Amino acid sequence: MDIWEILKIILPAIVVLVTAYLLIDKLLKNDERRRRFELHKNNLSTTTPIRLRAYERLTLVLERTNPNLLIINTVKPGMTNLELQTLLLSSIREEFSHNLSQQIYVSNECWEYFRTAQESLLKLVNTCAVQCNPTENAGILAERIIQVFGNSDRTPTELAIEKLKNEVRTLFAI
Repeated sequence: MDIWEILKIILPAIVVLVTAYLLIDKLLKNDERRRRFELHKNNLSTTTPIRLRAYERLTLVLERTNPNLLIINTVKPGMTNLELQTLLLSSIREEFSHNLSQQIYVSNECWEYFRTAQESLLKLVNTCAVQCNPTENAGILAERIIQVFGNSDRTPTELAIEKLKNEVRTLFAI
């Protein structure tokens, strides 16, 4: 056999081999993409309700720590400014600390809005408390906090709630 006869046999075999390899490779890649898509779809069906609950919980915390509602639920007759300040700070920290794990399900930007709201509430209570006599009736501190909070154009709490809502709308195209 001369070299031309060998090439006549080998070249078609190489072409068939390369074609088969390319087709099988493409088939395997498509199958892998399909499996990844299915896995992603299954993960979404599991994580979406969890993420929605996280957004709901964070919104609820922000609503519950609204000074108007928080003061109504915290102030007791005969309480002093110092006692009210202590209870308010404790309530705010407790509400936020119970929901620290929710940061896993929201964006970093959203979580920063949430943390800023907490910090601003703590600062509001402390700033107003400094302006009051610690031994006076808690109604004075309560009134000052509500007044300062009410005079704010857009509170960090409102901004955080708006950010949560916008993120949910964006994620779920609502």
